[in-house]
Amino acid sequence: MRYISTRNNKHDFNFRDAVYNGMASDGGLFLPRSIPHLLDEPVEIAELSLTELALHFLGPFVTGIDEVDLVRIVERSFNFDINLHSVNKHISVAELYHGPTLAFKDFGARFLANIMSFYLHEEGKKCKILVATSGDTGSAVANAFLGMDCVDVVLLYPLGKVSKIQEQQLTTLGKNVTALEVQGNFDDCQRLVKMAFADEELRSKVNLSSANSISIARLLPQAVYYIYAYTNLYEKHETINFVVPSGNLGNITAGLMTKFAGLPVHRFYCALNKNDVFANYLSTGNFSPQPTIQTISNAMDVGSPSNLERITALYHGDVNSVRRDVSAKSYNDEETLNKIGEIYREHNYLIDPHTATGMLYAAELEKLAPREHFIVMSTAHPAKFYDDVKSATGADFKIPERLASCMKKEKVSKIIGTEYEEFKCLLKE
Repeated sequence: MRYISTRNNKHDFNFRDAVYNGMASDGGLFLPRSIPHLLDEPVEIAELSLTELALHFLGPFVTGIDEVDLVRIVERSFNFDINLHSVNKHISVAELYHGPTLAFKDFGARFLANIMSFYLHEEGKKCKILVATSGDTGSAVANAFLGMDCVDVVLLYPLGKVSKIQEQQLTTLGKNVTALEVQGNFDDCQRLVKMAFADEELRSKVNLSSANSISIARLLPQAVYYIYAYTNLYEKHETINFVVPSGNLGNITAGLMTKFAGLPVHRFYCALNKNDVFANYLSTGNFSPQPTIQTISNAMDVGSPSNLERITALYHGDVNSVRRDVSAKSYNDEETLNKIGEIYREHNYLIDPHTATGMLYAAELEKLAPREHFIVMSTAHPAKFYDDVKSATGADFKIPERLASCMKKEKVSKIIGTEYEEFKCLLKE
C-alpha cells in the first residue's frame, strides 16, 4: 500500500514515512492511493472478533510490519469492548468509550502509539509527538504513550475551554507528557501544530510526529468499529446508516473509508454543534472556516476541520458526490441538554453531550425513514461531562474510578500564547 498527499497524487510514500511525517511536506494529509474492497461480503467476516476484524481491515494498509508483530500491535490496541445498546427498533448506540480514558479516541491513539513504538525501537530513535486537543484526543494520546522511553508528548489545549475532568486527564500524567494551555481556541492549537510540521528548520533539529486525526495511523483504526457495529447488526436490519457526532471530521472520514472499501452502509449523517462549517460546505459547495464557537460538546468545537480536506480528496473534489453519501445538521446547547434529559427519562440511559447531538439527528431521521436503522456513534462516557449530564437528568451517577482518581492529582501545565515563535522555542527546549 502506498500513500499520497491530498494535495498532490504524483508522489507516494510508504506507511512508515506517512506515520513519521504526520503531514505531507506540501501541507496535505496522507490518504491511501487506493482502498481495496475488503468489506463487500459482510457474511464472510460476520463471525470475526473485534481484533480479527481489525487485522482483516488494517493488514493491507500497514506495510513493512510482519504478521506476528502486527497481531501483537492489534491485540494491544483493541483490548477493550464495544457495547451495542438498543434504544428502540430504529436506533442503536455504539458505545465506543470503554477504553482507558473513556473516549472513542482510545482506539486510534493506542494503535498509533504501538505502531510508533515498534518503528522507533526498531530504529533506535526518539520522537516528539504533537497533539492539539479540544478535549478527548489529548488524554487518549497521552495515556497511550505514557511512560514510553522513545517518545515525548506535547499536548496543546485551549485555555478554559475543556471540562474540568478532561483538564485533569490532560495535566496530571507527568512523566513524558507536557501539557500546554493555549490562550486561544482549538483552531489556534491546531494551527501551531501544523506550522511546526511545515517548519523545515525546526524539523531538522527535532524529530516530530503527530497524533491528531491528521495522522493516518490514528485515522485508519477508527474504521474498525464501524465494521464491527455493521456486522453485528446487519442481519437484523435491511438498511443501516451511521450517525456520527463530528468536529474535526476524522471519525466520519474513517467511516466513509469503510464505504469505499465496500461496506454496504446506506448513508452517513454528521451531527454537529453550532460549529457548522461542514453543514455549510454541503449546502453551498464552499469550505469557509469560521471562528470557533464554544459549546458543551467541546470536542466538536472546531471552526476549521482538517479532515474536510481528506473527504473532498476521497470524492475528487465533487461536493455532489459527497452529498450522495453524507448529510449534516447542527444543534445548539439547549437542544443537546434537553435530549440528554429526554433519553434518561424515557429509556433510563445516560449519554454525554456529543452523543446527544447524534441522538437528536437520529430521532429526526427515524421519522423520515421508519424502515431504516440508525447507529449513533457514542464518543465519550457521560461522566466526562458530569455537571452537564447531572443538570440535564437530575441523576447523581457514579464517576468511574479511573476518572475519579485523576481529580485528586495535582495539575501541571504551562500557559502559552498563540504566537508560533513561543511554541517553537518550547519545542527546541
